[in-house]
Amino acid sequence: MIKVNRLNGSELWVNAEMIEFVEATPDTVISLISRSKIVVTQRPQEVVDAVVAYRRRILHQSPMIVEGE
Repeated sequence: MIKVNRLNGSELWVNAEMIEFVEATPDTVISLISRSKIVVTQRPQEVVDAVVAYRRRILHQSPMIVEGE
């Protein structure tokens, strides 16, 4: 999950796996695969960077699967 801020300043944690796309309209809008939309204060690139960092953490923590075990 990634932390973002709504326009009113409240914090919100978004499941990064559910993000379909991010757009600037000029506010940043995160569209989820559920068709929900969230307007946030972060720039689109900040959201993308947070998702990339999240996925790196997940991949780094995942146990390696070894064939034959």
